[in-house]
Amino acid sequence: MTVLLHHSSALEHRTPHGHPERPERMRAVLQCLDAPAFAALDRRAPEPASLETVMLAHPEAWIRSLVAAAPAEGLVHLDGDTVLSPGSIDCVLRGVGAAVQGVDLVMTGVSRNAFSAMRPPGHHAERTKAMGFCLFNNAAVAARHAQRSHGAERVAVVDWDVHHGNGTQDIFWADPSVLFCSTHQMPLYPGSGAVSEEGEHGTIVNAPLKPFADGAAFREALESRILTRLSDFQPDLILVSAGFDAHWRDPLANLMLEAEDFAWATRRVMEIADRYCGGRIVSLLEGGYDLQGLRESVGAHVAALMEA
Repeated sequence: MTVLLHHSSALEHRTPHGHPERPERMRAVLQCLDAPAFAALDRRAPEPASLETVMLAHPEAWIRSLVAAAPAEGLVHLDGDTVLSPGSIDCVLRGVGAAVQGVDLVMTGVSRNAFSAMRPPGHHAERTKAMGFCLFNNAAVAARHAQRSHGAERVAVVDWDVHHGNGTQDIFWADPSVLFCSTHQMPLYPGSGAVSEEGEHGTIVNAPLKPFADGAAFREALESRILTRLSDFQPDLILVSAGFDAHWRDPLANLMLEAEDFAWATRRVMEIADRYCGGRIVSLLEGGYDLQGLRESVGAHVAALMEA
């Protein structure tokens, strides 16, 4: 059984007109997952995470300053790309809550895997910096929660968003108990993610792709750099930062992936999860800004998860 975690607050984080990270993204995802093929999903609404839970990955003072910055009306710009609106804090706390609830469900055997359909993305959020549309780092909190509450000794994060997950890398740079693997376009925002960036314990694995790389190059990067390291690490849980902006239609990058490439990647990660951690995968929606490409890719990804 695959659990789908979603709450309507994901529509209430507002961004300026023309901003790529917009509520319509979530409507596209829901339109896809409302199709008859996804009727068997176990649909659950996440509760908001407590600030103490968010503190697993971010310092308390910084969290409280971000919460205090949220406006009662209008928008507050944290940088040129990242904003707060009146509905943002409830939205992002439920996004963290979805990630944590997904971990609870798979670590206790209620479900083999889960997909969090929440926005905004989180993988650019560093310990003390919101950036790249991201406020709190959902994957980082989920990894720490798995360790603290469920005794997971080794957690792996596989990030195939087209943009490098600099925030997740920043948080786990010096942590040998978390393996962070990212394939992404380079050069591209945020400018990090070189092969030479390995972390203090060699648990950072980057597999950058050149602009206009296709599905074959993506698959080769996963096979040669990421999946081998993932198998060697033998994780107790795998988190997927599931961005779909490497799709050929996406306006923010230049990779040429098809929806089936994401389905293939999902199945390959599932094979490793089946081998080492009882199939336990929690997938978290990250980027994906062309609505048709997002619908197709999410559909392919979730359909593959449901094969477990």
